[in-house]
Amino acid sequence: MPDRPDSWQAAFDLIRTRGHERRDEPFKLASGQLSHDYVDGKFAVDTGDRLATVSRAIADLAAKSGIEFDAVGGLTMGADPLAIGIALATGKAWFSVRKEQKQRGHERWTEGTRLEPGTRVLLVDDVISTGGSTEKALERILPLGVVVTGVIPMVDRGDVAAKRFAARGIPFAALVTYKDLGIDPILDV
Repeated sequence: MPDRPDSWQAAFDLIRTRGHERRDEPFKLASGQLSHDYVDGKFAVDTGDRLATVSRAIADLAAKSGIEFDAVGGLTMGADPLAIGIALATGKAWFSVRKEQKQRGHERWTEGTRLEPGTRVLLVDDVISTGGSTEKALERILPLGVVVTGVIPMVDRGDVAAKRFAARGIPFAALVTYKDLGIDPILDV
């Protein structure tokens, strides 16, 4: 991982204090695994100032990682606040990938900017366990001819997603990792 941007510490402090919660009873994650550690990415960025802090840190991490992009987005709902925040911080375009195709109008999978062939795209998400949601967004936008230049989650709960995207030749850099938060990693099962 490249050196952390100067903006990292403020973002990490927000995520650690507002987004991470240790629970006595385990609960089921989207991956199906059990955990005592709940990471609520949307609560961590629930005000304009907090969203701006984390969005700036992700934009800075993209720059330090050499990830250039024209548009930023991912699967709704986890990616939505970050996509808009990063767009505001960088002046780039944002988009959101629907979970289900719109059944009227243009019947698009995406909203926001119009993704066209050659558009360089940064995929984001608030919390990634195995990367399945982000991969779903990837599968929806690849037919549009975009070039996915990187994936940056706000929090990566394990090492599974990094391997998943590396296998596809897509750079991956998490803003905050399970190691940073001191929680058990999600396993590749």
